[in-house]
Order: sequence, then structure tokens, then C-alpha cells
Amino acid sequence: MSQVTIAELAQAIRNVPDFPKPGIQFKDITPVLADARLFDGAINLLVAAHRAAGVQKVVGIDARGFIFGAVAAIKLGAGFVPIRKKGKLPWNTHEQSYDLEYGFATVAVHTDAVKPGERVLLVDDLLATGGTAAAAVHLLEKLGAQIVGLNFLIELEFLAGRTRLSGHPVQSLISF
Repeated sequence: MSQVTIAELAQAIRNVPDFPKPGIQFKDITPVLADARLFDGAINLLVAAHRAAGVQKVVGIDARGFIFGAVAAIKLGAGFVPIRKKGKLPWNTHEQSYDLEYGFATVAVHTDAVKPGERVLLVDDLLATGGTAAAAVHLLEKLGAQIVGLNFLIELEFLAGRTRLSGHPVQSLISF
């Protein structure tokens, strides 16, 4: 497959006004997922800086982060850890609540998902206000993870979510 550019990815992302509620401009990644070349290229760009970093686990956040995180884990030869919405994991969990740009939520991770000191890369589709990512970081730190990066396909810069993730390297491929 030929190399994918950031511009190609940005062009493929569809803007959906007023979803899931009035005033929200939803960034729809399904056109990227539907094109094998774009999807593969997006994953390659997300993991490029971490190929030699000794990543042991890739973490994906419910739900679209699972798509990118699982494939990134395979490409890096690492395990995959899901951070899910409260009540969705079947084993002992740690939980963290946070505010969304349009609501409130709680995420959870299995208490044995990451061993202390393991090198972890968090991958998700979108960085908005940073609430979800900050909650995930809190859970990973509670487990003793060594977070090597927080990588996002899209960042909504005007929401300043990056400021909630200070102290960790953040990479976003596309900024709006």
C-alpha cells in the first residue's frame, strides 16, 4: 500500500453537525476505517514514533479507541488493554469519573491489565476536552504504568484538552 498523508486523512474525515446533540460538530472517522489504505496509513502514522520504544501494552479507550488501539498493538507486537465504560468489564476494576464536553461518564480498567513499570502507549481517535484521556491516564498511573505517549488521530485544539494531559507526550495527527 502507498504511504498515506495527514492531508488525505483530514480530507476523509466527515463533519456531522449537531450530533449527538445541537451545537456539537462530530468528527466521523468511519470513512477512514472503510478505506483499507487510509486505515492502515493512520495506524502507521500513530505508531511511527514508538516502533523502537519497547511498548509492552497499547491502551484503547471505549469505543473507537479499541479500533485504533488493537491494530496499533498488533503493529507494535504489544498486548492490548481496553479502558471501558463503567460496568462493562467482567473482572476487578479501578474506576475514574470525568466530565465530557456534553455530559459525564466513568471509565474502568481491570486491576491486573498493566503490571507496574510496563511501557504503555495510549491510542484514541479523538482528543477533545481531555476528560476521557485524563481519566485513562489516572487509571494507568494507578496501575504503575510507564506512559510513553498519548496518541490521537484527531485533536480539537479549541477545547484545550492537551492542557489536562501535562507531563505526558501528546501527539495528534490532525488538528481542528
